[in-house]
Amino acid sequence: MAILQKHGKISGPDLVCLKETPSDTIGDAGGHQKNWSEHNTNWPRPLARVWTVVLLLGTCLLYCARVAMPICAVSMAEKFNWTKREQGMVLGSFFWGYCFTQVLGGYVSDRVGGEKVLLLSAAAWGAMTAFTPVLAHFCSQPIFSMTLARFLMGLLQGVHYPSLVSLCSQKVVESERGFLMSTVGSGSYLGTLVIGGAGSLMLDLYGWESVFYVSGLLSVLWAYCIWKYLLKGEGPIITLESLGRGGPRSKLSKRHWLRLFKQPAVCAVIITHLCTASTFFTMLSWLPTYFKDTFPDAKGWVFNVIPWFVAIPSSLFSGCLSDHLISRGNARDINYLSSGNKCSECFSRSCLCVHVLSPNAVFLCVSDRVSPGVLMVYFSGYLIEATGSWASVFTLITVVNLVGLVTFLAFAEARRVDMDSSKGHYHDIHI
Repeated sequence: MAILQKHGKISGPDLVCLKETPSDTIGDAGGHQKNWSEHNTNWPRPLARVWTVVLLLGTCLLYCARVAMPICAVSMAEKFNWTKREQGMVLGSFFWGYCFTQVLGGYVSDRVGGEKVLLLSAAAWGAMTAFTPVLAHFCSQPIFSMTLARFLMGLLQGVHYPSLVSLCSQKVVESERGFLMSTVGSGSYLGTLVIGGAGSLMLDLYGWESVFYVSGLLSVLWAYCIWKYLLKGEGPIITLESLGRGGPRSKLSKRHWLRLFKQPAVCAVIITHLCTASTFFTMLSWLPTYFKDTFPDAKGWVFNVIPWFVAIPSSLFSGCLSDHLISRGNARDINYLSSGNKCSECFSRSCLCVHVLSPNAVFLCVSDRVSPGVLMVYFSGYLIEATGSWASVFTLITVVNLVGLVTFLAFAEARRVDMDSSKGHYHDIHI
């Protein structure tokens, strides 16, 4: 969040974990003392580079598996005689599961290590993806089996980004976190790009089942390589004891949380995020179907690839620029830059809806956050079936994004809400 960005070199509470000195200790459930500085050892630079590449590939595969269903939705709807409303139910069920494991994923990762959570979840959602065609063919009611499968996929993938944030905060030096997270985050665009091109070709040549098989098995293979070569075969066992004793103790109280959420700027960012993320997930789920319905004779890989070219270089550039400004201590510039990016994101998505209605070339700027697409994805299918027009969906998304843009411009601020700027000291809100 722009309003929660850490101020340059000023000493204060870290936004990811509490800043401790080497002498600070944390007691475990059994009364033993554990030095937090040992738990928070940073990776050496060569190892950090390896992990950056590996996590980029993992995020790429995450989106390959996630977008497999939207890519194949048209073919599956034709085979199983799904209506647009039923198709929207299947696509939207993923986000119901995705919402429930966000906080849990961060909590567990802080205590047992984000790499373990990433490994276990990747192996699980990779296997689920590969098993999806089997469920579709051998279940008497494919609509229910696919809805359940996508819900479970959401549960398993919901821990991915919280685990990345936890791992980054514990293992990466602060001056390099922006570049690592932006590089890893660009894997979402790369994954959508890859599955949009290769998946469309596999869909035409070998059938929709091949898309699930390949993306799922590659994800399982990635998890195996993490376990074999980076964790050195160490079992990713998560026990109740490790959940109770690992990680930093939160110093947040209910009073502090309520004080934080009473800030207009915080509410503005939340509303803006809901609006922009709604657009992303709706577009991600429905654009392949839109292009197939509107341009039935065109090659699917063209429409599923072109929109994602712009997002990758812009994500990498923003990470490098953020690290550069942090190194110079220009935190205020970062705040205004983040505010501008969020506003331009809302505006660009609103323009995207207008362009699709035209229709002209589509350039998609997206971000992955906690999913508010639960209702939007399903409701979009309802609108298409009820009105018989895609224009209603894009008009709705345009209005939602304009609401987010106006809210952000009116109430968001480029300052820390846990710091009294007039007195130059922090409140008792530690995040």
